[in-house]
This record gives sequence, C-alpha cells and structure tokens, in this order.
Amino acid sequence: MAKLLQRLGLASARRAWIVIAVWVVILAGAGTAFLVAGGSLASTFSISGTPAQNVADQLQASLPDADRGTGQVVFTTSDGSAFTTEQQTDIATALTAAGATPGVSSTIDPFQTAADRQAQQTKLTDAAAQLTTASAQLAAGQAQLDQAKAQLQAAGANAPTGAADQLAQQQATLDQNKTTLEAQQAQVSDGQRLVSAAAKLQTVSSDNATAVATVVFSKPTADVTPDEKTAAVNAINATSIPGVVENYSASMSSVTVGVSAGEIAGIVIAAIVLFIMLGSLVAAGLPLLSSFIGVGVGALGVLAFSGVVSMSSATVTLGLMLGLAVGIDYSLFILNRHRRQLRAGVPLQESIGLANGTSGNAVMFAGITVIIALAALNITGIGFLGLMGTAGAIVVAIAVLVALTFTPALMSLAGLRVLPKKERAALGTQKHAAAAAPHEAPEHAKKASREGTLATRHPVIILAAGIIALLIVAIPALSMRLALPDGKSQPTDSTEYIAYTDIDKAFGAGTNGAIIVVANLPTTTSDQALTSLEAKVADKLLAVNNVVAAAPAGASADNRTVIFQVIPSDGPSAASTEQVVKDLRDLSGSLDNQLGVTIGVTGLTAINIDISAKLADALPLYLVIVLGLSILIMILVFRSIAVPLIATTGFLLTVLATFGAVTAVYQWGWLGFIFGIHDPAPILSFLPILLIGIIFGLAMDYQLFITSGMREAHVHGMPARKAVNAGLRTARPVVVAAGIIMISVFGGFVFGDLVEARVIGFGLAIGVLVDAFVVRLLLVPAAMHLLGEKAWWLPRWLDRITPDVDVEGAKLERSEEPTESGEPRALVGAR
Repeated sequence: MAKLLQRLGLASARRAWIVIAVWVVILAGAGTAFLVAGGSLASTFSISGTPAQNVADQLQASLPDADRGTGQVVFTTSDGSAFTTEQQTDIATALTAAGATPGVSSTIDPFQTAADRQAQQTKLTDAAAQLTTASAQLAAGQAQLDQAKAQLQAAGANAPTGAADQLAQQQATLDQNKTTLEAQQAQVSDGQRLVSAAAKLQTVSSDNATAVATVVFSKPTADVTPDEKTAAVNAINATSIPGVVENYSASMSSVTVGVSAGEIAGIVIAAIVLFIMLGSLVAAGLPLLSSFIGVGVGALGVLAFSGVVSMSSATVTLGLMLGLAVGIDYSLFILNRHRRQLRAGVPLQESIGLANGTSGNAVMFAGITVIIALAALNITGIGFLGLMGTAGAIVVAIAVLVALTFTPALMSLAGLRVLPKKERAALGTQKHAAAAAPHEAPEHAKKASREGTLATRHPVIILAAGIIALLIVAIPALSMRLALPDGKSQPTDSTEYIAYTDIDKAFGAGTNGAIIVVANLPTTTSDQALTSLEAKVADKLLAVNNVVAAAPAGASADNRTVIFQVIPSDGPSAASTEQVVKDLRDLSGSLDNQLGVTIGVTGLTAINIDISAKLADALPLYLVIVLGLSILIMILVFRSIAVPLIATTGFLLTVLATFGAVTAVYQWGWLGFIFGIHDPAPILSFLPILLIGIIFGLAMDYQLFITSGMREAHVHGMPARKAVNAGLRTARPVVVAAGIIMISVFGGFVFGDLVEARVIGFGLAIGVLVDAFVVRLLLVPAAMHLLGEKAWWLPRWLDRITPDVDVEGAKLERSEEPTESGEPRALVGAR
C-alpha cells in the first residue's frame, strides 16, 4: 500500500493542475447536486419501533388529521397589560392571513377558544342550576304527593273513587321525571368534571396578557417545508398589531446550516497555529485549502441527499466539524513529513512521493479507523444516528482522498515555498543521505532518548496523578441524564426561547411538554355514555402524580379512538415528566380491567423520552464493540499485547472524563456563563454514543502517530525505553499542533447558533484536549516506559498469524537505504 500511495503522490505532483481541476469539478458537481436535489433539514428526531412512535403510527391510521404538523405563536402585550378588544381583533386577522397561506390547513384563535370554553362552562353552570331547581321542584312535588297519599289512606272507605289510580299515575310521572333528571345531572356532572380536568389547559393567561395560537399545517411535521413555515410567519408579521409582540415555537422555525462567528474564529485560530508551527504563509494555507475542498465536497454531497432522506441539521454540522478538523490534520501530517525531507535535501518530487507513501499511509489507516468507528453507529439500529455516522464517514473518506491527492498537487505547485526563507537558503548545505536513512534517529531524538521527557522521568507519578485527575473529572458523569433539546436550550434572544419562556411563565412549565394519550374505547350507545366514559378516563389520568390537566382533544368517526391532551407539572426534559410517561403507560392495565379502555402514550415529549431511553440502552453495546475494535486494530498495527491494552484503557479514561466535563458544564451549569449556558438541562441524548465513536477514531489517530515512531526506533535497534523518548520527541510537535487545531475547530462550534452543535463541539474539543495532551502525550509514554521491553511482547503463535500492516511505511523507507556503492536506491515510482 505504501508503494501505491507513493506512486499516487508522484502522479498528483506531476499533474498538479489536472488534479486540482478534477477536485474543483467534483466540488461544483456536489454543489449542483445539492441545488437540484437537496431538500430541507429536519428539526425533530424519530426512531421507528419505540412505544410512542408505534402509537403515533396507529393514530395516523385511525385519525389521520391528528398527524398534521402544528406550530405555536405566542402573543404578548409589550407592557404586560391585558389585551384590548382591538388587539384581539388584529390577532384574529393575522391568524386568518396565516391560515390562507399555502400548506396551512387552519389556525386556532386563542381568544375564541377561551371564549368557547367559558361559554361551555357557563352553559354547564346554568344547566346545573336549572337541574338543582328542577330537583327542588320534584322534591316539592313528591312531598305534595306523599301528603295526598296520606290523606287518601286516612279517608279509608270514604276516599273518592279513582283517587288511588290518579295518585299512582302522578307517582309514575314523578318517578320518570326523577330518572330523567338524574340522567341529566349525571351528564352535566360528567361535563363539569371534564371542564375541571382541563382547567389548566389554557390558551389565554389569567392576566390576559399572553395568548397562544396554533397553526395547523396540511401535512405531517416532517413534510412541512421551510417555505410553508416562513409564509405563515410572514403573514402574521405583516399584520400590524400595535402593542403586541409575536414569537414562534421551534416547530415554526426553519432549520438552516450556516457559518457562525465562533466557527470562523476557530478556523482563524487554526490558521494562526499553522503559521506559527510552519513559519510560512504558503505552508499554513495549504492544509486549510485542502480541508475546505474536502469539507465542501463532503457536506454538499451529503446535503444533496436531503431531498430523499430525512436528515437533521446535526448530521450536516457533524460532517462540517469532522471535515474541517481531520482535513487540516491529515494534510498537515503529510506536509510536515514533506518539509522534514526537504530540509534533509530530498528532491521535491521524490519528497512528495515519499511523504505520501509514509505519512500518507498512516493518514489512510487513521482515516479508515475513524470511518469504521462512525459507520459502526449503524449497528445501534437507530436510524438517524446511523445516518449521522454514515454522513460523517463519507466526509472523512473524502478528507483522506483530498489529503492523498490534492495535498501533493498543492505541495508540487508550492515548491520550496512550504519552507521558511531561511530554511530554503540553507538547503544547499544539506545532504540527501539524511532522508535516505530515516531510521537513524535525528540529533534531537538521540538527545531525547538520553534525557527523557516529563512522562518518562517520573512515570509512576505521571500515571497516578493523571488517572486520578481524569477519574475526578469523570465523577459528574454518574448523574448524567439524557434528553433531546427543547426551546429552553435555544439562545436567549431567539424567538424560540422567548416563546418557550413566555408559555412557561404564563401557563406553567408543563404546557411546553404536553403528552398525547390515545385511548381505545369500547363501543358506546350514546353521546351521554361517551361523555361519561371520557370523564372517567380523564379522572384516572388526572390522578397520576404530577399531572395537572387532562382533556379530550379529538375522536375518530366511530368514537372508538379518543385523544387526550395531558399536561405534566414540569417541562418536557424534567425527570418527573419521564416518570409521568411511565406511569401513564402503567395505567393502561387498570383502565382495561375497570373500564375496558386501553391507552397508549405519544406526542413529541413521549417520543423524545423514548428516543433518549433507546439511545441509553444502545450505549453499553456500542462501547464494548468499540473497545474490542480498538484492541484488535492496535494488535494488528503494533504487533503487541500491552500497547493495545494501554491505548484502549487511555481511550476509556478519555471518554469518562469527557462525559464528566460535559455533564458538569451543560447539566450542572458549571462555567455556564463562559459557554452561554443560561438554563442547564439534561445532555443531548445521542451525544454520548456519538462521542464514543468519534473520539475513538481520533484517539487511535494520535496513538498511531505517537507510537509508530516509538516502534520504528525500537525495530531499528534502540532500547525500548529510549525508543519511547525518541518517538515521543519526534511526534510531539505535530501532535500538539494537530490537537490545538482540532480543539480550535471543534471549539468554534461551541459558540455557534445550532444547539446540538454547541454541545457536540464542546464534547469533541474536551475529548481531544484530554486524549491528545493527557493520555497520549503523558499517560501512554509513562506506561510504556514502565513496561520497557515487555511493551512489545507478542505471543509467537499470534505473531505468526498477524499480517504485517506496515502503517508507517517502514518497508518503503528501508527500500531507499544506501546501496553498497553508497548511493541511495531509486525511489519506487520516481523518474
């Protein structure tokens, strides 16, 4: 493979403009495909097979209208006063305009809804009063009848003829009226119970200063286009409503992917690090340009499928993150090797080929490791997570291809300008032999092998302190809770956040986390029987802990399926709301026994809770698979038992510490003011499993670049402990630079606009910080120093069956060793 990559690098260098033109055409093609076939990005997540999703699918079959997408519009008076009649009229006009836009089925006027409920309550109150009067009248009539019966009995034989029959007839009529009255009283009582159960399900606040309207779209939520949402919002905004402020829920907002100031700052920091490390603007710009080409092709290519595959904005953002980070680092690794060889006097074209065959070989293997880890997300069986992994793997694969072809082309065009001026001037005094025998340790490596490094001078202290420190950082992970973001996670100046908090203040936190209960009822013989059964079910739902309201919200044509809207006491991501969903599901058995009613729970809140639970269940299996994969890959690469165990243990420590840091900041709120966390909340539910996959790939990258140098030195005769120092000193500068670049790129997303991207960026930045600077540069060298020669032990039987991967391209380097005449052998593929 090393020889093949060397030839590829030489071919790219000799035909640089053709290679560049091909990549530009590919980029243009990806952009055209996106413009032609790209669709909108989803703002919600779903997993087939969860209890809530199953109920939603059943509901769509029996009550199709219930599956229509909805959005909320929150109207508030600017001064906190009650809405005036004119303002209410203007709001109705605005909603009518929104209802006339394409894609909108109807709108629900909050004031009309409140008025209808008030009218219903008044009607029930009046009916109850009338029934009370009627009951009193019946009681009076019964008293009179009883008196007449007593008089008739006292008269005995003197009683008028037929008087007894007349009284009996009056009694029958009175009894019939009592029966009718009792039925009417029961019906009114059932209605009053339903009204009482729905008392906290309001559309206008008690102070009449906040109102929530609903926009009902014609299609399901996932099919509502951004243009349809925008048209409805614009129609409302176009209506002048003096003294009223409008804000919109997240379901009314269109998801877009752009570049924020934080992301630009991250790229700028990466550019500064590259310039400081490389000392040349040309050299610093080369990895950046390569990464831009790679991430452009990858991201646009992925987005081109958004018209046929439902994907979230987090999918694209993850691709952008990985494409930028690995694109810069992979190009940097090859460029760094090329610069080192140029300093040693290797001719330009030969150096490009050799760099591509050695460092490029390591880059390809590192990229394959990341791709495998990301693609393995598909084994979780969670569709949107597998799609995120697949998209990320595609972007990384393109970054590898760009690094192996586009980067050599740029290096050929840049020539010696990839070196600082002083180094270019000094090239004439260098000897080609320094690069022809790369297995001989350079002077700084020999010095390092004698003097040691911090990790190897005090290995026991470094190991103990490092492990203890990482375990302490991991402690918050013990309390980590998972959930999907809600409106409270949005930036404080966003319309989604304002709408969410306005509802929270005016109606209670639970109104933002409404739960849909689908009740399957037995056949009822009359409307009165249906109302009675609905009231009984509502009573049972209201009796569940932390439920503050429950009300029927729709029924099928045969009245066999009834939807109840249930309001919990707390928000959608609260632990108590999770328990409410569980308790409601547990209630189905007793309802079936007592009333012949079975219930299912669905709605966005329940669906999100189920998604988080399924992701949490998939986490242990995925972690075991990744750990096993880590051990196998390391055995294959380094032909050792100890090195894979050390590398895998370090990865596990990195993951635990990352989880702890994320929990402390985003769930506990520590240092929240730095990262713009105004409302601490549970951790993004798919973040842990995503971090495991990505950090694994990146951790193996750093392990490869550091340990391969140690192995190379040891294979060429250097004692194990000295080889640790030599390999570490050689790899440390580029690993430090690569780590800082990745932290900068990932960290830039922490201050971006997309909620999911913020926490993903933070997790990845912390993961790289811990893994690169603590685990790989301190703990791994310390452990290998303590093991000495035992670090490279491999059972003979395993040594025989393990293929020689030669990731670092050592065979290619050895093929360039001097011949007996003292001249270096020709490079493979060189002319």
